[in-house]
Amino acid sequence: MRKVVVFNNLSIDGYYAGLGGEIDWFIHDPEVDKAAHEMMNPDTVLFGRVTYQMFESYWPHVANNPNAPEGARMMAQELNQMTKVVFSTTLQEVNWENSRLLSGNLAEEVRRLKEGEGPDITIFGSGTIVQQLANEGLIDEYLLVLTPVVIGNGKPLFQDATQMKLELLETRSFSSGIVLLHYRTGKQKSS
Repeated sequence: MRKVVVFNNLSIDGYYAGLGGEIDWFIHDPEVDKAAHEMMNPDTVLFGRVTYQMFESYWPHVANNPNAPEGARMMAQELNQMTKVVFSTTLQEVNWENSRLLSGNLAEEVRRLKEGEGPDITIFGSGTIVQQLANEGLIDEYLLVLTPVVIGNGKPLFQDATQMKLELLETRSFSSGIVLLHYRTGKQKSS
């Protein structure tokens, strides 16, 4: 069975984005990117509409941009090649290569994607998808980039999530002040 891995930046006060979706507080650290890459092996990315549109407006153009940092170009090439599954009831089409649009039952679609063997499925951002899948017990691991920034208010990653136990697999700290936390999910507790 394939694993679903959440990869998200979090502020020290627990937000994955500002109230308006701002991520300008992220600290880019190539060492963190490299470490996270070593901890997961995805070939499929799950997106909600907002995160997909943000990624689609930026990453496809970075792969061939000679002025972009080498690490960003490599990341863009990987993202371009990955299967991108976009869950939305409002989008009419998706144009980024290897993307497909689904508007059906999120949990059923993810259960189907998890069947069989193969590389990981990952989720970047997409907090409402994370919360829904967490409540359905469909997330296997979390890679959380704990960023040394307090943003005061924003979108909490686990706002409507059911209580669950996480098992710490690994912790790495970096000179940027970032701490990378790698957890595996345990059994969910009933409320």
